[in-house]
Amino acid sequence: MSGMKQKDFSERLSAARDAKQAMAARFRQRPGPDDPAVAERRAGRAAVSAARDARIAEREAQRLAEDARLATEREALAAEQAEQEARTAVEMAANEVKLEAERKAARDARYAARKARKS
Repeated sequence: MSGMKQKDFSERLSAARDAKQAMAARFRQRPGPDDPAVAERRAGRAAVSAARDARIAEREAQRLAEDARLATEREALAAEQAEQEARTAVEMAANEVKLEAERKAARDARYAARKARKS
């Protein structure tokens, strides 16, 4: 039985050096920032970002318009309710005045009847 092949120190050093060189070569093969393909990708990302910002701004404007519309509706409803409450209060006051006048007339009639019986 043969065991695993043991690498000596120089083989490990050369393997590490080769790996570092391969990584450096792969890094150097990447296009630079002035490469047309990189500039095109950057411009594409900028266009997508601008479109996304425009959609977000449009949604925000729609949300603000909807909020303003709802606030206007709430104010109109509150004004209508206040008007209805005012009308109800006026009607109740008028009814109270009418009832008070009826009570006074009944009281005066009783008083006059009592005066008529005494005389």
